[in-house]
Amino acid sequence: MLSDIEIARSTELRKISSVAHDLAIGEEQLEHYGHYMAKVPATIVDESKFKNHHLVLVTAISPTKAGNGKTTVSVGLTLGLNKIGKQAVVALREPSLGPCFGMKGGAAGGGYSQVLPMEKINLHFTGDFHAITCAHNMIAALLDNYIYQHSASGFSLKQKLWKRVLDVNDRCLREVVTGIGAVTNGPISQSGFDITPASEIMAIMCLATSIDDLQRRIENILLGITADDKPFYVKNLGVAGAIVVLLKDAFNPNLVQTTEGTPAFVHCGPFANIAHGCNSVIATETALTLSDYVITEAGFGADLGAEKFYDIKCRKTGLQPDATVLVVTAQALKMHGGVPYAAIKEPNLEGLKKGYWNLDKHVKNLQSFGQTVVIAFNKFAGDTDEEIEALRQHCEKELGIGFAVNLAFTDGGEGAKELAALVANTVENNPSKPLQFAYADEDSIEDKVKAVAMGTYGAGSVIFSKSAQKSIKRIKDLGIEHFPICIAKTQYSFSTDASAYGPTEGFPFEVRDIVINTGAEMIVVIAGTILRMPGLPKVPQAMNIKLDDDGNITGLS
Repeated sequence: MLSDIEIARSTELRKISSVAHDLAIGEEQLEHYGHYMAKVPATIVDESKFKNHHLVLVTAISPTKAGNGKTTVSVGLTLGLNKIGKQAVVALREPSLGPCFGMKGGAAGGGYSQVLPMEKINLHFTGDFHAITCAHNMIAALLDNYIYQHSASGFSLKQKLWKRVLDVNDRCLREVVTGIGAVTNGPISQSGFDITPASEIMAIMCLATSIDDLQRRIENILLGITADDKPFYVKNLGVAGAIVVLLKDAFNPNLVQTTEGTPAFVHCGPFANIAHGCNSVIATETALTLSDYVITEAGFGADLGAEKFYDIKCRKTGLQPDATVLVVTAQALKMHGGVPYAAIKEPNLEGLKKGYWNLDKHVKNLQSFGQTVVIAFNKFAGDTDEEIEALRQHCEKELGIGFAVNLAFTDGGEGAKELAALVANTVENNPSKPLQFAYADEDSIEDKVKAVAMGTYGAGSVIFSKSAQKSIKRIKDLGIEHFPICIAKTQYSFSTDASAYGPTEGFPFEVRDIVINTGAEMIVVIAGTILRMPGLPKVPQAMNIKLDDDGNITGLS
């Protein structure tokens, strides 16, 4: 079979104005980025049209290091729905350069279920990530300059909370010292870098509902604590307007197309293990304005992405998914059933069954939010009919939920018609109940963490470090305990131990630190050893990416 990039390159693309026409978007509303990509104005959103349209979330069981294929399933489901006569679009996150050049090599779907143009989406795209990186670091530079210029009058920060970001996996930048050298280089300060998807600017871009809301949120970013113990915000710098100027184009969602020429929105890209893991509200709502069915995804397993989709994105916007699709692979079930990682591609019915616990726990969690759950089995080449049938029986007979095999990777929309029919029938005849959140706005930060850690993850206890306890006190002093929480932890396990693939009930949940995002209006809870700046693997994917003699990109898959 052709590689992802070969399939993408062999696909004849439609001009983006033609794709936009399918959604009744006029040429005058498009800002073109070449022939096949465009931005559409955020002002297209019309909430009055949401009630007649359907939102479906795609999430997954706890993944392997290779992932479970949520993007492939999301795109495939969209293609399948269009094949059975429904109008559907997909709304996805933008890929980060860090994983593309680190481990994954690409994040635009796979096989015959991709968003295109694949190379451009995976690389610089329309410049959104660069704009977010620039805006974040502009604030850092303006803050350092403010401290330098006002030091003579006695101004100082006893705690600077704003770091820098870069969309590259670079472990050497996790901890840095700035201002070394001459006095004119600025005050010496210990700082560091996070990866751009973890930036609060990224979260703000994802959650803001208008340019005015974007400015309000940027003004409210907490930068540090002054020497007299007062909070210091971006609004104190007086530069929020300038930051909005840097972001104004990036704020508009990106319109592209699938491998079958149907419309797709791809906008913003936080990771669900270190951020809230959902594409922008603006892109989702634009899609809901224009299409009968909108398929969107939340990053990593349902314990991370789906929980944050409900408890943060839906809580703040009023969005209500009509169903949640849980992506399952035989390989992931085997890994969570104790099969060695090196052997998970081999047939192993007993190992598969031992991994059901992971699937069952995710299903139970999703149902606790009031969701009607549908299982999408993402088929890989080595999966056997015996394994698939056993899993189907477990889902349909024991769990009482719908099950369909997804073949979109090899067969495009035709291979997703079974899944599409199941999802459409579920949405129209057995939709989800109104969302039930994991915690209430008025709960304390400690209780919110316990609700997710002990309820969703299955922890036996929650331990807050001294640093976390200090941050909780500051949260109370600032009067922002009503903010939702965004837990940052490993994606490979319900626990905080990335190697704990088997059942983990009763583990101690250790909160290492807490980051206050007053602009994004959420509290980031950092658990275990998770890092907000990834490192590169021993053999990074960058070693395989190059131009061939004809100027074509290879290795980006």
